[in-house]
Amino acid sequence: RLTARFPLSERFGIVSQMRRAAVSIPSNIAEGYGRRSHNEYKQFYAISYGSSLELETQLIIARNLNLTAQQYFTAAANLLTEVIKMLYVMVFKNRI
Repeated sequence: RLTARFPLSERFGIVSQMRRAAVSIPSNIAEGYGRRSHNEYKQFYAISYGSSLELETQLIIARNLNLTAQQYFTAAANLLTEVIKMLYVMVFKNRI
């Protein structure tokens, strides 16, 4: 929803990058869940964590470029922060 508010000129730039990163997060969690070994499972959570950090960086860049109103960035950043925290625990605190 956030990227739908960006200028059309960004459709093939940062919008595309952000959407791919956002889709990558749950996709890798799902793929990891279907794996049979603990190490593979953890690896896919680590990939999701990396995608979440990538999305965080892109969100900061888009905010700094003023691609839409600040309030929309705040809501997205808050949600993403929660996702990053959960993935951090899963990957680095060995909860999986």
